[in-house]
Amino acid sequence: MQVKSEHLEMIRAHAQECYPQECCGVLLGRVEGDEVFLVEVVRTENGWNEEMVERLEEMGMGGKTKMERYAIAPQTLLKLQKEARSRNLQMVGFYHSHPDHPAIPSECDRLLAWPDYNYIIVSAIQGRATVINNWVLDTDRQFQPGQLENILNTDPHG
Repeated sequence: MQVKSEHLEMIRAHAQECYPQECCGVLLGRVEGDEVFLVEVVRTENGWNEEMVERLEEMGMGGKTKMERYAIAPQTLLKLQKEARSRNLQMVGFYHSHPDHPAIPSECDRLLAWPDYNYIIVSAIQGRATVINNWVLDTDRQFQPGQLENILNTDPHG
């Protein structure tokens, strides 16, 4: 995925502001062939709630809090998807933080992920955003490392 430094800084800042809870957001961009161009980072509220806790317990994952899980409300996703389409963009992925944990997907992240989307995870250690990694769910429902290629000049697409 092609990203600008400002996008990564926005994600880092959000992770630090939300610490010790997980931050989350949506990635809007354009897909051209095999290339994904990130155009906008949209912060969203971490809507993790009791309903999600119950859903995970049914999956054998046990209940957690916003310090260990995130959720983006379906109505927020629908609204962002409509707004993106009106601007000739699409949802190309999501981001969230892992407070005091590595920037690698958890089992919960894997179970709740959608194929073909980019998942940026930022590690926030003691309130400071450190490592940022990108992951993509493959056809076997396993995360594979995805590229984060920093665009230093202005992207003509966004």
